[in-house]
Amino acid sequence: MVGVRTLLNLIWLVLAGFWLALGYALAAVLMFALVITIPFGIAALRLAAYVLWPFGRTVVRRPGAGAPSMLGNVLWFVLAGIWIALAHVGTGIAFCLTIIGIPLGLANFKLAWVALAPLGTQIVPVADRYALGAR
Repeated sequence: MVGVRTLLNLIWLVLAGFWLALGYALAAVLMFALVITIPFGIAALRLAAYVLWPFGRTVVRRPGAGAPSMLGNVLWFVLAGIWIALAHVGTGIAFCLTIIGIPLGLANFKLAWVALAPLGTQIVPVADRYALGAR
């Protein structure tokens, strides 16, 4: 299974991961420019690292994140989340046009949801997901 993940990650990196990570990095730079949105910039950089090599890792919600992360997610959605999610959806549709690209397209659709609300989440290896109480 590790070999398949590595192959998918390499294909992903070349075809979409690098460009999507640049989008997250641009969002991070914009968020760092506004002092009050620095936590969003940190979340964008965390997601940029995830989007470079997504297979073998997953996103789980942190149950104790609370209302501040929800309010932050609303602000993130307006400032950058919707645009990055649209990029994921467009890339996902393009990947799903080929049979070989379907796993990459599905990964893009999963990342679109994460791009809409990144605060209050944690990126973990797939093997650790159940240890943290995810389903």
